[in-house]
Amino acid sequence: MSLETLTLVLATDRGPGLDPLTRHRAKAAVPFAGKFRIIDFTLANCLHSDLRQVLVLTQYKSHSLHKHLRDGWSIYNPELREYVTPVSPQMAEGQSWYTDPFDAVRQNRYLIERSRAKRVLILQGDLIYRMDYAEMIRAHVDQRVEVTLAIREGSPADSPGRVAVSLDEAGRVVQAFDPASTGDPARTNLLTMGVYLFDKERLLAELDRPAEVSPEHQVLSAPAITSLSASGGVFGYRFGGARGRVTPDRYWCDPVTIDAYFGATMALLDPRAPLDLYQEDWDIHTYQGQDPPARTVPGASGTEGIFVNSMLADGTLISGGGVNHSVLFPRVRIRDGAIVEEAVLFDGVQVGEGAHLRRCILDKGVLVPAGVQIGLDPATDRARYEVTDGGVVVIPRGFAF
Repeated sequence: MSLETLTLVLATDRGPGLDPLTRHRAKAAVPFAGKFRIIDFTLANCLHSDLRQVLVLTQYKSHSLHKHLRDGWSIYNPELREYVTPVSPQMAEGQSWYTDPFDAVRQNRYLIERSRAKRVLILQGDLIYRMDYAEMIRAHVDQRVEVTLAIREGSPADSPGRVAVSLDEAGRVVQAFDPASTGDPARTNLLTMGVYLFDKERLLAELDRPAEVSPEHQVLSAPAITSLSASGGVFGYRFGGARGRVTPDRYWCDPVTIDAYFGATMALLDPRAPLDLYQEDWDIHTYQGQDPPARTVPGASGTEGIFVNSMLADGTLISGGGVNHSVLFPRVRIRDGAIVEEAVLFDGVQVGEGAHLRRCILDKGVLVPAGVQIGLDPATDRARYEVTDGGVVVIPRGFAF
C-alpha cells in the first residue's frame, strides 16, 4: 500500500484567525500540546498508516515549517522510495503562488503524473485528529469508487467552513451543501473533514477541468463535490469507526481562531481528555531537542516550585513558582513567587519573580519581567496587549514590556 498511494499534505494556509501566533509561522507549524506542531498529527497518521511517499505543499512563512520537517521528519529511507518532502510553489506553468487549496494540487500536477501510485490522498496539514488512513483506503478499494471523502458528524458551530453531505443507503454521496444555509448552527450534519482520496486518473481528469476557486479552508467546495457525485463514484467514509488501529476517540479540531486553539489546548488537561495522546501504538512523532528533564526546585525564598494538572515539556524549570492547569513547552522558566494559571507558554518563555499570568498564550521566547500581571485586569489587558473575544491574552514573539 505504501507505494500505491501518493500523499499530498496541504500546509498552505496562513491562518489569519490565529494571528499573532501565525505572524512568524504557517498555521500548520503552530505549536500544540506542549511539544508538537499541528502538522505532526497529520504526518503521524501517515506514518502509522504506512504511507511513506508524502509531499508537503507549503507557501506562507514556510521557513519554520521546513526546518521542523527537516529536523523531525527525516526518518524515511529514500533508498526504499520513502520520503517526506516539502514543495513550495514551483511556478512551472505561470508566475502565481497557490491561489487556493485545489490550485496547490493543480500546480503540482507533474508530481502526480510522474508518480507510480494508483491513488492520491490529499490531506490538510493544519487539523488536529488521529486517523488510520489505511482503513479508508481499503474501504475505497472495496467499494470500487473513484473518490472517497472522510466525513464526520458535526455542526457549523464546531466545524466552521466545512461542507455537509448526504449519503444514499450504499454510502455514496448524493448531495453537498453549505451547512450554514440551514440557519441552525447547532444542527448535526455529515461534514467533510479535510481528507480526500482519489484514483489517480480521476484526479488528473478533474485537474483538466476549468479552474474553480475552492474554499479557504478545504480542497473541494460544495458544488465541486456535487459535480463529482453526479458523475458517479464518490463514497463517504465515516470517521471513527470500529475498524482501524487507532482508538476511536472521534476527536477532530480545526483551530481557526485563537479561542478555538486555546480551548483545544485546555481540553487536553481534562480528567478524560477528548484527544488521546497516550495510545502506546499510535505515538505522535515530532522533533525533540536534547533538553534535560523538567524539574521543580525551591526558589531563593525557600518556596517550593509546584505544578498542578499541567503539561511540562523537557527543559522546563519551576524555581519556587506555581503552575496550575497550564501547558508549558520546552525550556520554560518560572521564577520565584511567579504564578501561572490557565496559560500556554511556548518554547523558551521566562516568567520573572512575582509575575502573575492567567488565561493567556505567550509565544516563543517571550520574557516576562518581575511583577508583571497578565490576564487579571481586562481593561488593562486590552489597553496593553492583544485580547481575543473570549478574553484570552496573546503576547506575540518579541513583545517589549
